[in-house]
Amino acid sequence: MTSQQNPRFEFQIHATDGKARTGLIRMRRGEIRTPAFMPVGTAATVKAMKPQDVRASGADIILGNTYHLMLRPGAERVARLGGLHKFMNWDRPILTDSGGYQVMSLSDLRKITEEGVTFASHIDGSRHHLTPERSMEIQRLLGSDIVMCFDECPKIDQPRDVIARSMEMSMRWAKRSREGFDSGGEHEANSALFGIQQGALDEGLRKTSADALIDIGFDGYAIGGLAVGEGQEAMFTTLDFAPGQLPADRPRYLMGVGKPDDLVGAVERGVDMFDCVLPTRSGRNGQAFTWNGPLNMRNARHAEDTGPIDERCTCPTCGTYSRAYIHHLIRSGEILGAMLLTEHNVSFYQQLMQGMRDAIAEGRFAAFASDFRQDYLRMG
Repeated sequence: MTSQQNPRFEFQIHATDGKARTGLIRMRRGEIRTPAFMPVGTAATVKAMKPQDVRASGADIILGNTYHLMLRPGAERVARLGGLHKFMNWDRPILTDSGGYQVMSLSDLRKITEEGVTFASHIDGSRHHLTPERSMEIQRLLGSDIVMCFDECPKIDQPRDVIARSMEMSMRWAKRSREGFDSGGEHEANSALFGIQQGALDEGLRKTSADALIDIGFDGYAIGGLAVGEGQEAMFTTLDFAPGQLPADRPRYLMGVGKPDDLVGAVERGVDMFDCVLPTRSGRNGQAFTWNGPLNMRNARHAEDTGPIDERCTCPTCGTYSRAYIHHLIRSGEILGAMLLTEHNVSFYQQLMQGMRDAIAEGRFAAFASDFRQDYLRMG
């Protein structure tokens, strides 16, 4: 249910420590503590978890995927069924991506023009046309709380002039997205729109992109086009300057990131919001994230270990089940293994975010980050 007591969109920074910030986003459907990690609910579900368990893990907001939902079950159908929140039984904020990245990464048959992108569905080969205006319409039909601009995410290894042309088109698409969003009536009055900075690893192109987005004006600003194969060092080098090119009084969202040590390094550089499929995907593939680094739960060394996945973790999985049992489930291909590991991983990510929020608020983030890296990377 929407609350008239909450604003459409408001961001307050409560404390800073170096470049790291902690604060609160207030929206109609609830508050989002930052730094925030958004579990990915690609097809109207955070895979292998019930919505109430996602919330119990500490998640304030989840991400839904425009591309997947427009193909199946279809945005118009979701709207007829009462919107995405009602459809999936999640009553808190949902951020929807624009569909641009999936079109680029999943569709072999695509044609990009100034108008938009024509592509073949990866499901059945059917043809679709996605434009900034259609992306805004789909996200409106879904009932998204935070809407993302439609953009192109080029491959990171393209020549600079190709990256520049792509970024410039994304900025024109951002303006069209803004206009499409602003014509959305009641949805526009109750939700927020984020712009997406592009420019690959180039500081000058990133600045040009940021300036164009600021000129249009958005509720928040995303850093796009990273975590696409450039490696952590190159990503961090870009994050040394990219967040600072964006308005300090607005949330900064790093899209598609990442591993736990990526999150700590990005928060250190001024990022406020994240999403990534890693905790859920890894859970389905037998990998557990812990304060002492990732574990392969298929490994035979866990076969008779009666301890929890992580002694420091407060999740229900760690409080109830042994490494030996989870090892058995994973090796046996039992669905429960994927469910328990996913619950643990999503909970671990939320505990990590809470740890960072507390450390920033208490002015000890540098020590927190140092201790985290020492423990997490010690087996690396």
